[in-house]
Amino acid sequence: MSRRRITLATAALAAAGLALTGCTAQTATGEGGLEVDLSNLATTTEPGAAPVELVKWNLPYEPMSLDPMYTFNYAENTVVANLCDSLVRMKPDLSTEPGLAAAVTQPDDTTVVYTLRDGVTFWDGTPLTAEDVVYSLQRQTGETTTSYFASYFQNVASIAATAPNEVTVTLSQPDVLFTQAMATAAGAIVSKQAAESAGEAFGTPNGGLQCTGPFSLESWSSGKNLRLAANPGYWDQALAPKAAALEFSFIADESTAVNALRSGDVDGQFFYLPPAGLTQLEQSDEVTTTYGKSLVFWTMTTTDFDGALGDERIRQALSLAIDREALTKVVFQGAGIPATSLAGPDYWGYERDAFEEAYGEFSAEPDLAAAKALVAEAGTVPPIVLAVQGSSAVHEQTANVIQAAGQAIGLDIQTKVIPVEQFGNLYFDPAARDGIDGFFTTNYGSFADALDVYQFFASTDSHNYTGWDLADEPLFAARAETDDAARAAHVIEAQRIITEQLPWIPLAYEPVTLVQNDRISGATASFAYLYAPWAATIGGVE
Repeated sequence: MSRRRITLATAALAAAGLALTGCTAQTATGEGGLEVDLSNLATTTEPGAAPVELVKWNLPYEPMSLDPMYTFNYAENTVVANLCDSLVRMKPDLSTEPGLAAAVTQPDDTTVVYTLRDGVTFWDGTPLTAEDVVYSLQRQTGETTTSYFASYFQNVASIAATAPNEVTVTLSQPDVLFTQAMATAAGAIVSKQAAESAGEAFGTPNGGLQCTGPFSLESWSSGKNLRLAANPGYWDQALAPKAAALEFSFIADESTAVNALRSGDVDGQFFYLPPAGLTQLEQSDEVTTTYGKSLVFWTMTTTDFDGALGDERIRQALSLAIDREALTKVVFQGAGIPATSLAGPDYWGYERDAFEEAYGEFSAEPDLAAAKALVAEAGTVPPIVLAVQGSSAVHEQTANVIQAAGQAIGLDIQTKVIPVEQFGNLYFDPAARDGIDGFFTTNYGSFADALDVYQFFASTDSHNYTGWDLADEPLFAARAETDDAARAAHVIEAQRIITEQLPWIPLAYEPVTLVQNDRISGATASFAYLYAPWAATIGGVE
């Protein structure tokens, strides 16, 4: 049986949710004839019908750690989602359900009570306790924590075991991001005994791991592969794995990874950027390509507000000059959606009508006349220097589109190639950003709340390395607001400020690109694969 056609089944996005201004076609056609129905993105794939001994999955790089609090990236979360359960579980449609916490109650706006599920054990057979939960959350609090999820814990005043099966979190002020983050790796629970015993080696090839998920860590051969084994004692029998083992390889080269998928050497992979060989995969008789519901977006960030992009009129002009529909066809081969704001329709997890109405005020249509007027008003503009990641076709092609847009309105846009192994320094090291005005990046919030994206621009957030603070008032108010309608109003105001001022210029929304060999099926197709056990439903195709 051939299933090479793009899978678009299950839980389609509401048509109104993807009625993008300036992109009304239901089907986007990229270079080479690729067609993707962007109005009907998948959340799951057909569950595997038969047991399978081994599923071979590729990662774009080797994880740095499997300790959940250090996994804020694609490869790390792809693995840990199958190993470590969180207090709350993200479902494929990006809603949530009980996880290790059978119930979550909030007696008041600053108290959250987690009642733990009975009968849950770690892989070694020891029972999950309230002390394990307290330990797992507490290690992510305080000024000295090194957790990548620390910003979600900034308003946590205390965490205590208030009964053998109960943990109570007290907040210094209401915090809607903390409660939602418990469905991500921020809420993942590890064994206190194992973590303390391993110390700094916990989550590394030498220190091992101990969690409660449907797969256990069997081995990690650094530089070669990572192997998981099905957990026979998993507490959720509805997600008992059909695969006896799951093996991850680390093929970084896109062409090699595409060939491995087509040849059957690898059974599957998630791509966070469309590979150059996307059309080959879609046309292959050996694999199925599925495009899924996603929270990922492609953007151009401003790194220096004292430089050439410091004048908001120049950022606005450049944004007005960009042909986003052409960008998604050329750069994303049709597998992208023109972005009019950073947080697209998949973030509307509450008050959807209000967010949709606000979203309708933005446009992805280029307006060269308005752009030229803004440049003329701003006066002389020095050359704009954009960092481009070496060996990345997506970066290079995006830069070409931006340069053409700049040239059309009288801006000189230059590029500086940064080697791939150094590109990550731009996020953390001010010296690496010296002489650079902006760079391209994929980014994402962790759950279906636009506030989780716009919170990046709060002056207290670690993502905000430039000190831009013009949206602080509505952002702080939204985070402390527990009423959905009132919160949405604050978030929409922050969205308006950010989309008008453009500290980051939105370019495209990126669906999840999932590729599975035709001998298997069942992987979660949506963004939830980063935080929930996406491989538990994989099985053989009969």
